[in-house]
Amino acid sequence: MKISICTISFRHYLLSIDQIAYWGQTQGIHGIELWGVHAKNLSNDFHYGKEWLHGFGLETSMISDYLPLDFPSSKIIGETKELSSLAKHWGTKKIRTFAGNKGSHETSKEERRKLVESIKLICDLLESEGQFLLVETHPNTLTDNVLSTLTLLDEVNHPALKVNFDVLHIWESGVDPVKALKYLLPYISHFHFKNIASRKDLNVFAPNNVYAAAGSRVGMVPLFDGAVNYQEFIREVQDCKLDVGASLEWFGPNVKQVLENDFSMVKRMFQVVQ
Repeated sequence: MKISICTISFRHYLLSIDQIAYWGQTQGIHGIELWGVHAKNLSNDFHYGKEWLHGFGLETSMISDYLPLDFPSSKIIGETKELSSLAKHWGTKKIRTFAGNKGSHETSKEERRKLVESIKLICDLLESEGQFLLVETHPNTLTDNVLSTLTLLDEVNHPALKVNFDVLHIWESGVDPVKALKYLLPYISHFHFKNIASRKDLNVFAPNNVYAAAGSRVGMVPLFDGAVNYQEFIREVQDCKLDVGASLEWFGPNVKQVLENDFSMVKRMFQVVQ
C-alpha cells in the first residue's frame, strides 16, 4: 500500500510545498494528498506539478476539495473542470469531496435527489477525463453512515463514483470499521487514517474547530494510541488484498514527529510498495 501525507496537515505551519516534498522524500513516504486550496494557489506557478513532484520520488495520491453540490449546474461544472485540470497537472485521477453539508437523517428527499443529480453530473465530467470522484465517509453529509453511503452509491450508479473510507468517521458513526470495510469494499479507492483518544473528544474534528488556528487539539492522538484499533483494521485490509492508497491525516501539533512515527509503524504492518 502506498502511503501519503496531507498538505492540510501543514496548514498552520510556515512551510513551502518544496519543504514538504523534501521532507516527505527523506522519510520514504510515497506521495502527497494535495488540499484543493493549495492546488489552486499553486496553479499560476507551472514549475510545480507531477514532474516536479516525481523529482522527489513522490506522486499525488489525491486532490481533496469541497465541490459545491447545492449550487447551480453551471457553477458545479466550472468548479469540476477546474479541479479536473488541476488533477491532470498533478498527475492524479482522484478528486475527493463531501456529499453535501447535512446529515443523512436531516436531508429531505428532494434535497437528496438534487445532490444525487449533482454527483451524477460531476461523475459524467470526470469519467470523460478518466478520473474519479471520491465521496468521503464523514459526519453531517449523506455518507455519515454505511447504509446511507451504500444507498447513495446505488442512487448515483456511476462507475466514476468511489469512496474515500475515513476509518475514524466510520467508527464515529457507531459501526466497526472492519465490518464496514466488507460492505464498502468494491467502492473503496482511498483511506484516511487518523485517531482520537475517546468518543467524547470527537468534537475536536468539527470543521469550525479543526480548521481554526486557535482551535482545540485536545484528544487528537497518534494513529496507534487512540480508540480506533488500527492494528486490527490494517490486518483486515491486508487480508482483503485491497490495492488502494491511504493518507495519514494529522491536525495536531508536532506534525513532522507524529507523521514520522505513524508512517514508521504503518510501514511495519503493510508491505509498502517501494
